[in-house]
Amino acid sequence: MTVALIITNLLVFLYQGYLATQGTVLNDGLSWQERNLSPPAFDPTSYRLVRGGRGTLYPVAREDYFVAQYGLVPYEVTKEIDLPPTIAFPIWLTLFTSMFLHGGLLHILGNMLYLWVFGDNVEDAMGHGRFLAFYVLCGAAASFTQVAIDPGSPIPQIGASGAIAGVLAAYFLLYPFARILTVVPILFFIRVMAVPAVILLGLWFLLQVGSGVGSLGEAGGGVAWFAHIGGFLAGGLLVPLFKRRGVPVVLWQAIRGRRQGPTGPA
Repeated sequence: MTVALIITNLLVFLYQGYLATQGTVLNDGLSWQERNLSPPAFDPTSYRLVRGGRGTLYPVAREDYFVAQYGLVPYEVTKEIDLPPTIAFPIWLTLFTSMFLHGGLLHILGNMLYLWVFGDNVEDAMGHGRFLAFYVLCGAAASFTQVAIDPGSPIPQIGASGAIAGVLAAYFLLYPFARILTVVPILFFIRVMAVPAVILLGLWFLLQVGSGVGSLGEAGGGVAWFAHIGGFLAGGLLVPLFKRRGVPVVLWQAIRGRRQGPTGPA
């Protein structure tokens, strides 16, 4: 299932790349402008009004049009409306379609690398079907978290990182002492070190929290830090429900063991 998810994400990204070669399409931005919002994919540097008044049209790159359709736009979800460009199914389903879209090559390569490194072990601990359900639920929880932080945003949220954050949380709990080869900068030198997952992923989560708190009040797009936080927390909560029977949650066992001590409970 991990491989299938990676292939699916890559195929969608290739389709986005194909759309990027297909020129522009006209989008109706009036319903956004009436709400004092810039329509998704609106680029003021290339803005050219095609028709004014009712049904205002402006050109949008076909790739951006696709992202604006199937990305998660918080304003649309919270208001329960589908503004142009519209889709043929309920707007809340973009909670799921958005996690298969990416904003660039580095975006998708980074996400797929994390999924490749950590996904297979978590899938082994859950089974194929449960892992897929776990992945999708973590992605939806990540999206809900970001929407709750910025409910009026007209900017599409895209990417698999929220779902993958849930996978990281599962790995953090199930395999905390597994060592992960990591590039570590030390002063002016770069070293490759094997770092325990509990340290590497714990620091990763703290970085997301710090960056998320620092981003509060900032306008515009960027990294959806709270999607990462929400996905990670959801993954940690869902692990006991989705793991196979008999698979230990190693980190909890280690914490309980240290509290009890070698001679039993205090």
